[in-house]
Amino acid sequence: MRHERTKAHSKGSAANSVEGDSTMPYEEMADKVEAKLSQLADLARERPKHKYTTLAFMLNEGFLARCYRNLGRDRAPGVDGETWKEYGQELDVRLRKLVNRMKSKQYNPQPALRVYIPKDEYSQRPLGIPATEDKVVQKGVSRILEAIYEADFLDCSYGFRPGRSCHDALGAVNRLIEKAPVSYIVEADIKGFFDNVSHEWMMEFLRVRINDPSFLGIIEKFLKAGYKDSGMLVATEKGTPQGGNLSPLLANIFLHYVLDVWFEKAVKAGLGGESHLIRYADDFVVLTRYKEDAAKVVELLRERFRKFGLELHPDKTRVMSFGRFERQNAEQQGRKPNTFTFLGITHCCDVNRWGGFVVGHVTNAKRFRIKCKAVTAWIKKIRNQFPIEDIWKVASAKLLGHYQYFGVSGNFRAIRRFYWSVLRTLFKWLNRRSQRKCWNWREFCRMVERYPLPKPCITFNLYALPGVGNVR
Repeated sequence: MRHERTKAHSKGSAANSVEGDSTMPYEEMADKVEAKLSQLADLARERPKHKYTTLAFMLNEGFLARCYRNLGRDRAPGVDGETWKEYGQELDVRLRKLVNRMKSKQYNPQPALRVYIPKDEYSQRPLGIPATEDKVVQKGVSRILEAIYEADFLDCSYGFRPGRSCHDALGAVNRLIEKAPVSYIVEADIKGFFDNVSHEWMMEFLRVRINDPSFLGIIEKFLKAGYKDSGMLVATEKGTPQGGNLSPLLANIFLHYVLDVWFEKAVKAGLGGESHLIRYADDFVVLTRYKEDAAKVVELLRERFRKFGLELHPDKTRVMSFGRFERQNAEQQGRKPNTFTFLGITHCCDVNRWGGFVVGHVTNAKRFRIKCKAVTAWIKKIRNQFPIEDIWKVASAKLLGHYQYFGVSGNFRAIRRFYWSVLRTLFKWLNRRSQRKCWNWREFCRMVERYPLPKPCITFNLYALPGVGNVR
């Protein structure tokens, strides 16, 4: 025992004592920080209650230079209009000044640039785009937080974690419904989650693991930085804007304490049957064996979220029966079998080739229409700006991206419909590049045969992904 304590203490000291040296080459500085991140991760696994007291010093020039290189190079600029390439000019000088400002506590993030993207047919989702310099710092902070908290996060959490994806979350839901004794689904939605995250509770949760005022101060400045909407500066007393590198990880930390740990330790033991939570960022579903348990979970969720300044969306949260007996029960009750949507995929009760129960998957109808409208808007905008060869390349990329996400087991018909929708849209609007038509439909089809676009294909077999723990 004494040896273990000494070992843990030395590992903690190693993680906290090595200082950055501004005279050191950037690559060497970055490599030393990467080694420290590995030590932080090991320490987090071995000592779940350890508090980290010195973290801010890892945000040195070398590590931030590597964070800069790992940013998306074609991302939209923030309020200052500075692109990734422009920020990279005289990068050494910029990063040296940035680090000096952080050390002297003079660093203040710029407000995020608020933009809107379609959420559904009737509403838009706000995004906050940080300035490039703030993206660099957020990237560094998120790497440090990830090293600490990845060991804490539970298996039910899938969003924005290394080695996990939305398809893993969908596969987990799929297997639980097919293999575990669950018959009811709680389809839940947190109303305006990213706009209503409590800053006070967020900092309180971070202090569970971190006791470095300088490091916490940087995070708090990001939370309070505000945003610019149509030229107007808006202060933020709550919320963490979507769009930055830091927001997804902060959301995971917040919901880890508010939802995941609470559900596993306080809720499951009080239910009459088996229950499971699957969460991807702020989207989650709860699967229970009994209807009474599902109704109880909804009431407990309302009370829990109210405590932390959140609420369930009244129109998007519901309890429904779902599982291997749903089709028979629906037929006896004279209704259609229930379906639910999770991560843009509508889940339904289906049968396999042998007549056995399986969970069917189809692109959510609203998401499908939004995707089709987006392709139409794109081709209308650029049809006269670029040669057909370039338009063809981008159309191929859009189709491949659609297959990569929606090409899941059972969804072939829907992605094939999207393929033909894209073809019809290209035919219609490329024919309007001038007053004279380029092709008739037969000629267009011959061109597609000569220069084929990616054909629909299933890219993720949800029935063959690795199993989920605690499934009986």
